[in-house]
Amino acid sequence: MPNILILGAGRVGSSVAEQLVHERYNVTIVDNDASLLKPLADRLDLRTLLGSANSPKTLIAAGIEDTDLLLAVTPYDEVNIVACKIAHDLFNVPIRLARIREQDLLSYPSLFNDSGFAVNHVITPAQIVTDYLVSLIETTEALQVLEFADGLAKMIAVRVEAGSQMDGQDLAYLARKLNPTECRVVSIYRSNQRLKPNGQVSLKSGDEVFFLAASRDVSRVISEFCTQTHPIRRITICGGGNVGYRLAKQIEKRYAIKLIENNRDRAQWLAEHLRDSLILHGQATDEDLLENEQVDRCDLFLALTSDDEDNIMSSLLAKQMGARRVVSIINRSRYVDLLQGGKIDIALSPAQITIGALLAHVRQGDIVAVHSLRRGEAEAIELVAHGTPDTSKVIGRKIEDIKLPQGADLAAVIRDNTVLMAHHDTVILNNDHVILFIDNKSHIRDVEKLFAVSLGFF
Repeated sequence: MPNILILGAGRVGSSVAEQLVHERYNVTIVDNDASLLKPLADRLDLRTLLGSANSPKTLIAAGIEDTDLLLAVTPYDEVNIVACKIAHDLFNVPIRLARIREQDLLSYPSLFNDSGFAVNHVITPAQIVTDYLVSLIETTEALQVLEFADGLAKMIAVRVEAGSQMDGQDLAYLARKLNPTECRVVSIYRSNQRLKPNGQVSLKSGDEVFFLAASRDVSRVISEFCTQTHPIRRITICGGGNVGYRLAKQIEKRYAIKLIENNRDRAQWLAEHLRDSLILHGQATDEDLLENEQVDRCDLFLALTSDDEDNIMSSLLAKQMGARRVVSIINRSRYVDLLQGGKIDIALSPAQITIGALLAHVRQGDIVAVHSLRRGEAEAIELVAHGTPDTSKVIGRKIEDIKLPQGADLAAVIRDNTVLMAHHDTVILNNDHVILFIDNKSHIRDVEKLFAVSLGFF
């Protein structure tokens, strides 16, 4: 069983620790704040250690000499960098991931090679969340957007709207309606209960449907679940922190952006660095401000501050005042579960969005991408199948002959840059990229074993 050492028990560190413990990994987590460690020790089967993450003495006490994977995710770039350097130079830890925030450092990737800071993989949560938000903006009406095979395929979560083409229809009707366009429905959730998709399942208004399709076909498929799709033109962003700024910078030339920031100095800085966005100094919970800025004409309202309560209240207020669609960043996972799909159209946990980038390096096998779904309850993975019919349980076999774990669905195969929807007679070949949906995390290890080509990390 691999030994994983996590440095930093904040939101990212604690979320990934919880995930890995549930998957039966050996986890140790280090932090210099006892108040962060105690709740983890009380409810999870892991080892905690109070101390400095960049101290060799602390790292030795944490078991770094036997560590297979180091995740340095403290809030401080310099601590994460030093920890990775120590792990490489003194203890020869094979895989070292560091959370890096400073854009100036990220501009020089050569700094992170083994002769420099010795960081195998850099994780930047703010950019991961930003990219995720861009995908949501570009995919109108989607609840989740997950990319595979460098963007060739996407897995989309969408809610069935009353009166839409698929309201009251079965999945066989969807296949006939889309022909020759193909998609694969991998899961349906009704009142938080999963329904296994088959041709006889009839959809109802409010159902949450996960489907996979070639990226070029996504809009066509979504239109079957919605009464109409609304193009996004006007976007209001609440909060000009790391995520709010990065997002506005990335999309301001394509959309009409208003960004509300309550700190005057930060608002001034944003105005100097965002030339195509309108920067407003004020509180996003100020009803008069929202009314004056015509929030009722807003296609998308994004609450992206670091304060959960402000995000929730500003989103609810914007929705009540007429904003068509509202998205809120919420750090506390219990709040996400309470608010998702109610007055707030999409409630996002930054930790859950970020966790996939970490898990891709933890999983055993040739894993390309990992995406956490439904607040961590399910997972979608892209992996590369290797071997021959004599050395692999999947190569050269039809999907109907592969014994997938219960709750696992092989959705598609990417071969020669072509997306092939999985059918019962689809044969898996060496070097195929395989996309799987797994509704129960306890079966992840079984999937890894099924596709295994060797032990250890890739």
